[in-house]
Amino acid sequence: MNDIIHLLPDSVANQIAAGEVVQRPSSIIKEMVENSIDADATSVKVLVTDGGKTTVQVIDDGKGMSETDARLSFERHATSKIQKASDLFNLTTMGFRGEALASIAAVAQVELKTRRKEDELGTMIQVAGSKIEKQEPVACPAGSNFLVQNLFFNVPARRKFLKSNQTELTNVVADFQRIVLVHPEISFSLYNNGVEMFHLPAASVRQRIIDVFGKKINAELLPIEVETSLVSISGYVGKPDSSKKKGVHQYFFVNGRYMRHPYFHSAVMKAYENLIPVGEHVSYFIYFAVDASSIDVNVHPTKTEIKFDNEQPIWQVLSAAVRETIGQFCNVPLIDFDVEGKPDIPAIGANTSIPHQPKLAPSSYNPFKTEGSRSYSQSAGWEKLFDKYSNPVSSEGDEGLTSIQMNPSEKVPGEGEVLEGDNLQGSIWNAVMGRDGVAAPFDVTVQKFQYKGRYIVLPSSNGIMVVNQHRAHVRVLFDQNMQCINSGNRPSQKELFPIVVQFEKADCIVLENLMEDICSLGFDLSNLGGGAYSVNGIPAGLEGIDINTLLHDMVVSAKEMTNDIRRDAQEALALTMAENAAIVYGQVLSSMEMERLLRDLFATKIPARTPDGKLVYTILDDKMLNDLF
Repeated sequence: MNDIIHLLPDSVANQIAAGEVVQRPSSIIKEMVENSIDADATSVKVLVTDGGKTTVQVIDDGKGMSETDARLSFERHATSKIQKASDLFNLTTMGFRGEALASIAAVAQVELKTRRKEDELGTMIQVAGSKIEKQEPVACPAGSNFLVQNLFFNVPARRKFLKSNQTELTNVVADFQRIVLVHPEISFSLYNNGVEMFHLPAASVRQRIIDVFGKKINAELLPIEVETSLVSISGYVGKPDSSKKKGVHQYFFVNGRYMRHPYFHSAVMKAYENLIPVGEHVSYFIYFAVDASSIDVNVHPTKTEIKFDNEQPIWQVLSAAVRETIGQFCNVPLIDFDVEGKPDIPAIGANTSIPHQPKLAPSSYNPFKTEGSRSYSQSAGWEKLFDKYSNPVSSEGDEGLTSIQMNPSEKVPGEGEVLEGDNLQGSIWNAVMGRDGVAAPFDVTVQKFQYKGRYIVLPSSNGIMVVNQHRAHVRVLFDQNMQCINSGNRPSQKELFPIVVQFEKADCIVLENLMEDICSLGFDLSNLGGGAYSVNGIPAGLEGIDINTLLHDMVVSAKEMTNDIRRDAQEALALTMAENAAIVYGQVLSSMEMERLLRDLFATKIPARTPDGKLVYTILDDKMLNDLF
């Protein structure tokens, strides 16, 4: 029998290794910029074309390489960082395995120009698909210049899985930021299609953070500094009042290397417990310095997952340090029980009588017209739509619920059930109305009430329907926003005094890509340069909404989409705007406003769920109610 086990060719082995090391253009930048840092570069320039899919170029002024080193650098497992196995546990440099250049050269066309300062001439090498195509002396500046072209040119199956130029550029910026934040002593610059995106001169850590994320973040940062025998921790954490649900910047670095660490993240957030709203987060930039032998950076091919020998003690040190910083700079009130004397609290005996003092409301008080609150009709502009539904059957063939004929044999939705098809609207209408025959106006037969400003309760044909008013409004507004995006004709309301909104450079990439969809929602934005945009007009019906927060949330939601499909970005925009414009919990609704909300909810295609899958309403059927008693 013939032998079946054989050694893989080097080109195939390098392509397999590239599957772990080189996932997208940003992976190339990470590996080559880290090599520049290891070469003691003081200035690094990164240039990409089409988000890195066409070309990636990294130029540095580091040590450079000799002719022999330049040739060996493309061989697999060729490294200057490791001599023996024990060196793996005492690493102080970025790259060390010697796989990066070999893996990149296996799936791209690479040209290297490099020269040492003591040499008169440098070396130029061209490699494509792991094959050396050309090598010759060349005149070039001291340092290294790597040009990578046509990533995955020989692996079309992998190239087709690359995302759009904008998505790949977003990943390039993310990896670029992780590197520059931990090396403020080095000057960095980033260009995309010949346009400068970042120019970061050497600076302090705080100034580097400001240069990357904008001046606004400066007022949010609190310094943290602690030194123990186990670990030294430094950096900055955000103030509690700067917390946000989306768009925060959270970074951990250890010994000059970016890392992800959910366990340490929980230590930071534990310090903010009861200081920020549930579901919100704060930014932090925390730098760890530990003994290199106490961590293992070789856990993951990208070296972003690091294992610590003393995780639990470091967790306690980190949480205590963050808590001390918050208390020191934010004047968090504490109750001190170790005080002399007793607090002046009047004692109430068993026979003490407390006179009843009723508080009478003024005669002009109207709980349904509270100052500063928006009614449902105002927040969504339903005044015009109400005229449409004012008649039981429209002569123009309206598609609302008022023109639906009811059928007693139609199916009634159960708890949390989503009906689809032609009988959807009729079935829900029949369940709500609880009667047969020709549809009547909604407010004729249904008795409904609002519970705790959150739910609308009304009878159905087989029980009680409970509707979440905020989610119902989100469902309605989302469908309206998607119709506006598709048609592009949502009315815009001009601002008398335009609002200026500042975006980070990375967010500007996403914003420009979404500008057409944002304008179709009714926004009118003008680019002022430097990441500033003037909001000249907003969609009608958004009065009282924080436009700055809304626009930032829309951009962050679009960035978080995993699939690179324009429809996903459009839905993220529509959902974010719906969530911000929907009626809030606790808002009192009149009977007419509840009718309008329910009518438009059950006119949508999927009224039982919000666009992100949350339950809008449920039905407590008769059996469930009887079982309770």
